[in-house]
Amino acid sequence: MNVLADILQAEQRIRSYVRETPLEYSWPLSALTGSQVFLKLENLQYTGSFKLRGAMNALLTLTPEQRARGIVTASSGNHGHAVAFGLHSLNVPGVIFVPEGTSSTKITAIRHYGADLRIWGDDSVKTEGYARAYAAQQDMVYISPYNDRSVIGGQGTIGVELCRQSERIDVVLAALGGGGMLTGIAEYVKAIYPAAEIIGCSPEHSPVMARSVQAGRIIEMESLPTLSDGTAGGIEEDALTFPLCQRLIDDYTQVSEEEIRQAMRLCLEKQHMLIEGAAGVALAALLKLTGRFQGKNVIVVLCGANISIETLRTILSENVLVDYTNTGKV
Repeated sequence: MNVLADILQAEQRIRSYVRETPLEYSWPLSALTGSQVFLKLENLQYTGSFKLRGAMNALLTLTPEQRARGIVTASSGNHGHAVAFGLHSLNVPGVIFVPEGTSSTKITAIRHYGADLRIWGDDSVKTEGYARAYAAQQDMVYISPYNDRSVIGGQGTIGVELCRQSERIDVVLAALGGGGMLTGIAEYVKAIYPAAEIIGCSPEHSPVMARSVQAGRIIEMESLPTLSDGTAGGIEEDALTFPLCQRLIDDYTQVSEEEIRQAMRLCLEKQHMLIEGAAGVALAALLKLTGRFQGKNVIVVLCGANISIETLRTILSENVLVDYTNTGKV
C-alpha cells in the first residue's frame, strides 16, 4: 500500500470540495509551554471536522456504476456527517448506520442532508461490522471511517497543508482512534520532515489502538464513557491502520477526562475557539507533555468542533458529571 501516492492523488482530487484550514500560531499556548505552538484548525473545516477529507476522497474514487449502487457507512457522527454531505453534493444514494447512544446533535446533522440514517449496535466496531454485512447483502459499496485506503489518503491531505504552511515541524500531536487521520498525516509529514515526532493521543477511557500496538495485535477492551466520542470504541481486526500506526507513530499518550475538559475550557478562554472532545485530547496531551517540547515547533491538530450544547454546558460547569457517548473513530 503506497500511502504517500494515495495522499498526493487525494490532494488533487478533493481540493475543490474541502477547505484548506489555517495553521494558527498560538501566543498563549506558546507562552504557557515554552514551545512554538501552532494549531491546525480542522474545527473550521466544512461539516466541522477533518472527516470530510477522507469521505470525499472515498466517494470521488468510485466509478459511476459503484455510486449508482449506493453507499453504506457506519459512524458515531463526524464521518457519517461528512459522508451525508458528500452524498448530497454528488447526488448519490446511501445508508448511514450509527450506534445507540450517538449524540442527538450529530444525528440531526446527518439527517440535515436527507441521509437514510439507521441506528444499530452499542459499540462502533459492532455497528461497522453490521454495516459491512448489510452493504455486501445489498450489493452496495461500504466506506469505513478509517479502514480504507481512500479515507486514509484523504485525511493525509492535512499533512500536505501542514508542510506547505510550516517552516519546520518538530512534533505533531493529534487524536488517535482508528488511526486514519494520524497515520495519513504522519506518512506525508515524515516524508518532508523525517525527524518529526508523531504522537498519538487517546483518552484514558478508550486507548484501544495504543494498547493494541503495545500488545502487537488488535485487542478487544471495554471502552468507558468519554468526552472524546470521536476516538472511542473498538477497532476492526483487519484494520489497515494498525501496521501504519506501528510504523509511523513514535509515541502514545493518554489523558484523563478532567484533562480533556480543562483543555477544552482553555481553548475557549485563551483561543476563543470551540472544539470537540477529540480535539481536546490532543490539546490536553500538549499540556501534559509540556516539558518535552521546550523550544520546538509543535503542531496540535484540532480535529473538530462538533459538540452538543448539553456537553458544552458540562465543560463550562465546575462540578457536573455526565455519561458521555462512547462510540466513534478518528
